[in-house]
Amino acid sequence: MRRVVEFGGSGQGILLLHGLMGRATIWWPVAQWLTRYGRVVGIDARAHGRNSVKTGRTEDFVADAAEVVRELGPSVVIGHSMGGLHAWALAATHPELVKGIVVEDMAPDQRGKTVDKWKSYFDSWPTPFQSLAHVKAFFGQYGDHFIECFEEREDGYHLIADLERLYPIANEWGERDYWDLIEKIQCPMLAIEAENSAMPPGQMAQMPVRSPGGGTHIVVAGAGHVVHRDQPEIYRGAVEAFLSSLT
Repeated sequence: MRRVVEFGGSGQGILLLHGLMGRATIWWPVAQWLTRYGRVVGIDARAHGRNSVKTGRTEDFVADAAEVVRELGPSVVIGHSMGGLHAWALAATHPELVKGIVVEDMAPDQRGKTVDKWKSYFDSWPTPFQSLAHVKAFFGQYGDHFIECFEEREDGYHLIADLERLYPIANEWGERDYWDLIEKIQCPMLAIEAENSAMPPGQMAQMPVRSPGGGTHIVVAGAGHVVHRDQPEIYRGAVEAFLSSLT
């Protein structure tokens, strides 16, 4: 069962899709200014947050998003990382549902990558965390981002998502080339790339070029993977300009 979070606003639909390990509520700071542009909704993806479905491939995540957008009506879809992939896949396979997409720091061809190099980092987490303040301090600049993704249990605070269920989701990206979907997108795209991105270089710049719907690519100076947290004003300005261009 998917979980839908209503952030408010009215008019055209704006669907927010989070990244790996996230949940819908991490979008709260962004949603506060997005509501002037439409009805803003987020969803917990499979294996994340309060979604009770614990597994899925790209096509399954896209089907879930499509179900929500059918209720909203043709919408703008904004995705970070994994959510960016699902945004462009939704636009490619359901063009009647999507008016425009924002893709934040996600590239179409990451074949060969695996999560193995990250497992030792996850193993180093002091789980269970003693408090949300502990979570916030441990993750530093992304502390406010990550505290949304933890829950209290009897022995302390744990990531809501099960990492063992997330590894297959991320490993799929290292097995597939998604350019075929990029080349089917009919709506405009805003591709937001972090200067300090871990994505393969050059790919995000090509995404609006290779997409029939066209669009814009920007690189945000000083930003890491979560651009909307690292450089919120630049992110906001780019997204607001994009939304204004659609109307």
